[in-house]
Amino acid sequence: MNNLLKSICAFALTMGITITSFAQDSIRTPLTLGKIEPYKMEVTYDKTSHLIFPTAIRYVDLGSEYLIAGKAEDAENVLRIKASVKDFEQETNFSVITNDGRFYNFNVYYSSCPEAMSYDLQTMQKTVDKANGNDVLFEELGNNSPSLAGLLLETIYKKDKRIVKHIGTKSFGIQFILKGIYIHNGKYYFHTELRNSTNVPFGIDFINFKVVDKKVAKRTVVQEHALTPLRTYKLLDEISGKTTEQNVFLLDQFTIADDKVLLIEIFEKNGGRHQKLQAENSDLIQARLINDMHLKF
Repeated sequence: MNNLLKSICAFALTMGITITSFAQDSIRTPLTLGKIEPYKMEVTYDKTSHLIFPTAIRYVDLGSEYLIAGKAEDAENVLRIKASVKDFEQETNFSVITNDGRFYNFNVYYSSCPEAMSYDLQTMQKTVDKANGNDVLFEELGNNSPSLAGLLLETIYKKDKRIVKHIGTKSFGIQFILKGIYIHNGKYYFHTELRNSTNVPFGIDFINFKVVDKKVAKRTVVQEHALTPLRTYKLLDEISGKTTEQNVFLLDQFTIADDKVLLIEIFEKNGGRHQKLQAENSDLIQARLINDMHLKF
């Protein structure tokens, strides 16, 4: 009986040491490896600081009531922030998530005369590794890293290659072409170009992606399925006279039946020079696979 009690005690002691050691390792290691160093900045009461982010701001969280902040009007990537009370002594913080999935954390201190009032995070971002692991994953992108998706959009745009040569339209001095269809990790990348050969600027009202029946593609669309781009490389409002602009759109992967087509439509604001492209399922399934594209980090 004594031997049995000794064995039970020894086993319990061994398990206790193992569990304690495992718990201590679990507490220490993950938080140390996953630490994101915050940026430090100063704010004041009488002046507003501005932060320019590389892409549109999606989320802002203020650490205390000492701060007030908001996005600048008509500028989705600019954050205005200032102190709501004078001479606060405690350190506070705020966090920002941008549309490219980047997470930014700031420790904030009060100063009657801050060293800087404006910060260009876009310039700063170019000096650090874009794959540093602080991406926030958005539901609409699935398992795709927002920064990788953004890098693919940028690479397609800058390489500016025309791999699709049979899809385009031209009227009223406006030419609209589909330069390429790419696919990566369950997402399509549509590369388009709009050329204005007139002296009259072409104001862009909106762009549509939708699947329609072939029979009604050239007439009033009765049955249609709208597709919403998940990301757009550039937000274009206008194509000036005698200029050309290109863009890249990110959409979920899809295919269509043989009796349907994909329409890409661009509508002129306060005008009638609307343009329409038409792609078939055979074009979609021949999309260029992105796996060896040279990405510039």
